[in-house]
Amino acid sequence: MQIQGYYDLKFEAVKDAFAELFDNPQERGAALCIQIGGETLVDIWAGTADKDGAEAWHSDTILNLFSCTKTLTAVAALQLVGEGKLELDLPVAHYWPEFAAAGKQHVTLRHLLSHSAGLPALHAQLPGEALYDWTAMTDALAAEQPWWTPGEAHGYAPITYGWLVGELLRRVDGRGPGESIVNRVARPLGLDLHVGLADSEFHRVAHMSRAKGNLGDAAAQRLLKCFMSEPNAVSTRAFTNPPSVLTSTNKPEWRRMAQPAANGHGNARSLAGFYSGLLDGRLLEPELIGELTREHRRGEDRTLLTATRFGLGCMLDQPEVANATYGAGPKAFGHPGAGGSIGFADPERDLSFAFVCNSLGPYVLMDPRAQRLARVTAVCLE
Repeated sequence: MQIQGYYDLKFEAVKDAFAELFDNPQERGAALCIQIGGETLVDIWAGTADKDGAEAWHSDTILNLFSCTKTLTAVAALQLVGEGKLELDLPVAHYWPEFAAAGKQHVTLRHLLSHSAGLPALHAQLPGEALYDWTAMTDALAAEQPWWTPGEAHGYAPITYGWLVGELLRRVDGRGPGESIVNRVARPLGLDLHVGLADSEFHRVAHMSRAKGNLGDAAAQRLLKCFMSEPNAVSTRAFTNPPSVLTSTNKPEWRRMAQPAANGHGNARSLAGFYSGLLDGRLLEPELIGELTREHRRGEDRTLLTATRFGLGCMLDQPEVANATYGAGPKAFGHPGAGGSIGFADPERDLSFAFVCNSLGPYVLMDPRAQRLARVTAVCLE
């Protein structure tokens, strides 16, 4: 496989490990970017971007980043905290009065960002088209009863996070959530990141498809078993309600909507640039970086059925948990996206790392492909 792009010779082992991914015939396209102190030392890509495997992955290819989007959303919210327009510990209902229904009068933005609000899913099954109806989804969440007492446990909100935090952005920033995030986070740094993609950009979006025959690790199999046998469980509802959540990524209407939990589009270069912007203080003041990256919740996740550790809108490293470590330093923070894409920062090395791919793996947290590349990167930095 021919690797395109640039890499510093110090990282030749990383380039070789990236090339080895394509020994798997199911690997379609991928990109990797590594920045140290804001300087790009690796920016490489390879493979194909289209459905039929005929179009090469290009320098400007972008793709659905799935939950890597969540940290962009959290940073936009924390900027509003810094401006005094939002407060982390004021009830959400202060900004969104209808939200106080069904025992949620004490739920705060901090609860939403740390996945401890008890709202990872909706109890009542919604039709597929509700996915694209912002008002229907936010009205449903405003009326929803929490799955547990807010603040007493945590469970990852794979998709509801976008409507919950996004509605707060919409109400206090006076513009759509995607517009708010892009103007606050991407545009100031010149990043090719989008939350709500213009049709004019569709031609460079990679087609996503699932790799076959790999059942993933024990955590993935546990979640799959729940999906198959417990249709009303919080885990199942979180990923399949509305039922179109898992099947929409290549649809035009999915690309166009601004769902700031899961449908940001971008590339490795811009995702790494986002984390460099966090490390060098261009996006958040030090106090708010501290809130973003401070441990808020740790332990068994009621949605993912595995151990998770959250800051605010980001996942923190769990060095002792095989499927939950970035493979870098113990202070690493970032966010994986469904199928294998990931962006993270290691403050101890001033490292920003992003890997994106359009061959979707089945893992719940960290994809082994990204973990291996991060481990090789750490060795190159020794």
